[in-house]
Amino acid sequence: MASALTERRRAAGWRLFAALAVLIFALDQASKVYVIAVLDLPSLGRIDVAAPYVVFLMAWNEGINFGLFGDSGMRWPLVGLAVAISLALGWWVLRRGGVWIVVGGALVVGGALGNAVDRVIYGAVVDFLNMSCCGIRNPYAFNIADIAIFAGAVVVAWKA
Repeated sequence: MASALTERRRAAGWRLFAALAVLIFALDQASKVYVIAVLDLPSLGRIDVAAPYVVFLMAWNEGINFGLFGDSGMRWPLVGLAVAISLALGWWVLRRGGVWIVVGGALVVGGALGNAVDRVIYGAVVDFLNMSCCGIRNPYAFNIADIAIFAGAVVVAWKA
């Protein structure tokens, strides 16, 4: 009886993990298609949505966070690393259990795979969100995947 209950919980955890990771991935990719194909942000470079608080600012990130190692030809190693980390994190999360760990892991995996797909398709991660406030100008752009990765990492660190 306990074994059947454990298997049902594991299956429910897997469904939650997969659904949330796919949702984050889809939202991320849809937002990028929208800013590239519909808004033509690569040609415009910048769109003031609610300036200075929210600006769409086109950035092609070939590196990791904040463009670090961007000129080092790391496209394919970074794709491989994102896939490897996603698989390892998914395995760990599903073995570890706990709804918050599953949610946090799914956010990280959905975001990581969204950025990995960008590297495959465009050769760089599509970053376009820029937010500044209170007289402080933020020069960096990010995307929905980045938000999900950060939030998921915080949740996993908090609940692990």
